[in-house]
Amino acid sequence: MPEGDTVHRTADRLHRALAGRPVTRADLRWPSAPDVDLRGATTLEVLARGKHVLHRFDTGSTLHTHLRMEGQWRVEHPGPRTDRTLRRQDLRAAVLTDEWSALGLRLGMLDLVPTTHERDLVGHLGPDLLGPDWDPDRARDALVAHDRTVVEALLDQRVLAGVGTFWASEILFLDRLHPWTPAGQVDESRVDALLARLRRLMEAAVRTGWQMTTGIQRSGQEAYVHARSGRPCRRCGDTVRVAMAGRAPRERTIFSCPTCQGGLAPTDDGRPQRPLGSTPGASGTYRRRP
Repeated sequence: MPEGDTVHRTADRLHRALAGRPVTRADLRWPSAPDVDLRGATTLEVLARGKHVLHRFDTGSTLHTHLRMEGQWRVEHPGPRTDRTLRRQDLRAAVLTDEWSALGLRLGMLDLVPTTHERDLVGHLGPDLLGPDWDPDRARDALVAHDRTVVEALLDQRVLAGVGTFWASEILFLDRLHPWTPAGQVDESRVDALLARLRRLMEAAVRTGWQMTTGIQRSGQEAYVHARSGRPCRRCGDTVRVAMAGRAPRERTIFSCPTCQGGLAPTDDGRPQRPLGSTPGASGTYRRRP
């Protein structure tokens, strides 16, 4: 699922393309979206709130979308490519101007609401790590008061908005913190330092377009543990593990190093784990898929 840094970049791209320009065509392909003609409306701004995109018009309406797992917003010049995309079965929203086309594919959520009612959709969110409402004290207090593990607290959008499994796995590794530690047992000063570091990393990702903690902008080298189960830890050489965090049906996949972070997950039986993208060989070892 795209995380806060990706969503903020998406909103910024939409804002730069659409703000101040009147809509020449709009198509909302969503069962619950009201049948409203947006032609002639002018985009005031497009902004992100955690993992949500809020597209505000001068008509007093807001188009709210969420990318969920596979959604994306494309921005391109009108022309044959846009015409082809408008015929796609997975198109969920289109907002077109004379100069740019904004095309929402495979979106996970879509609402068109009065701007005054945005809070009904995003009011439950905690402070946005990348937003103007960022409040580290409020986020820290909510995190240590959480009744579950520290990784579940980080992923709970009511605590702080924008963190997904990449950033949760990576920041806990960098802090050498066991993901399944009860949130209330983490020292407040340690939480303050963790959140400050996390915000710096996510702000850098917004600027560069790279989700990266290792400092290496190269495919497959960006992360210490995320998506590296079954492979050697870059810090100590032990095997990176993967386990689920949270309760059904909202479990999330978390990666960690048992040596650097203080042990296995409660559900991890310690058996060998296959590296992602590998297949078992005849000898029982694993090789990468070509």
